[in-house]
Amino acid sequence: MKWNILENKLYKKFEFKDFSEAFAFMSRVALLAEQQNHHPYWTNVWNTVEIYLNTHDAGDIITEKDHKLAKAIDALLD
Repeated sequence: MKWNILENKLYKKFEFKDFSEAFAFMSRVALLAEQQNHHPYWTNVWNTVEIYLNTHDAGDIITEKDHKLAKAIDALLD
């Protein structure tokens, strides 16, 4: 599934086998976000993680920083 644009944010929904897998994924994303100094808004309910990306410093628009993080997040699942 590709990233969509939702309310001026890149958005993607990820589903996993259970909460443990979802939380492990979030931990890996957190490390990427910290490395890139670009932190997502996200939600987690049981096996589902939803991620929303935009750049606050640029006026809450989608920038290359968001595309870079989205690509790195996708690579975690390849």
